[in-house]
Amino acid sequence: METPKTHGIENFWSLLKRTLGGTYISEAFRFNRRKGTDADRFAEIVSLITGKRLEYKQLIGKPSC
Repeated sequence: METPKTHGIENFWSLLKRTLGGTYISEAFRFNRRKGTDADRFAEIVSLITGKRLEYKQLIGKPSC
């Protein structure tokens, strides 16, 4: 029997793969960076999100008080 943490990780990767594989934007990103490797593209994405902060209230759409 798998732990809930394992299910959460599997759900995250499944959602990520579906999102990246099912949108035009991701295809354009890959095409525009076709001369680079997968590692190069991954590093660029990580550099864009590093230092960003998403608070729980923003995530669920509740206004801050």
